[in-house]
Amino acid sequence: MSENILIELKGLTKRYGYGDTESFALKDFDLSVKRGEFIMIMGPSGCGKTTLLDIIGLLDRATQGEYYLNGENVAGISARRQAKLRAKKIGFIFQNFNLIDDLPIIENVSLPLVYSGYTKTSRLKKASTALKRFHLEEREYYLPYQLSGGQQQRVAIARAIVGDPEIILADEPTGNLDSRSSHIVMEELKAIHEEGNTIIMVTHNPALTVYATRVINMLDGQIDTDVKTVSDANLPQPISVRIKKKDNEFASLTENDTKPSKKHKKSRRKK
Repeated sequence: MSENILIELKGLTKRYGYGDTESFALKDFDLSVKRGEFIMIMGPSGCGKTTLLDIIGLLDRATQGEYYLNGENVAGISARRQAKLRAKKIGFIFQNFNLIDDLPIIENVSLPLVYSGYTKTSRLKKASTALKRFHLEEREYYLPYQLSGGQQQRVAIARAIVGDPEIILADEPTGNLDSRSSHIVMEELKAIHEEGNTIIMVTHNPALTVYATRVINMLDGQIDTDVKTVSDANLPQPISVRIKKKDNEFASLTENDTKPSKKHKKSRRKK
């Protein structure tokens, strides 16, 4: 498996019922996702889009098939191990925001960090930093109902990124928003993607595909069409990769600078 492949799904099948009542949400589904892709998944209701997101997000298990995350086959690991991977690697954004009504938004944003071993003070500091990014620092102790729909979705995005996950999964994140709020949310997701995050988003709105690097249309639990709009070479790299690359380039330059030039070597031999 290529080092640049973050997610690999092989023969993934999700089956419900048996015999005459048997139906398939996914059937022999194959997909490779590279780091830095912004994939939009479209298709009619019931084609398996949300089931696919749930399985990638380790919220559900396939009936059969293989799922590799960063090269590790996670399809058969324990629920506890899956929960740890989910907390560390994956951020979720939902259509209905899924905020807890009686918690201030700063505590809503800090919730994913509970499973990562942070102290309460550290969780609130990181949540506050995430909210500042979305210009919501003055509303940290508002309750969700005191915010507009667009603000609540930006809180949900802050919650998704607070733990610095590699993958953002978004299920119809603009489905309950007006056009202005949808634009703001998509611009925020675009900025997150440009930092090197991998985003997989389900949508029914074809106008949003301008933000994608790849558009997949699903039909009856399988891929119907798969179109890349950006070449792999032009995908954004994660910040950690960029830093490593720069460090390697600096090390190479330093090594070359410390080597005596041919001219210098020659002059020393003459002496």
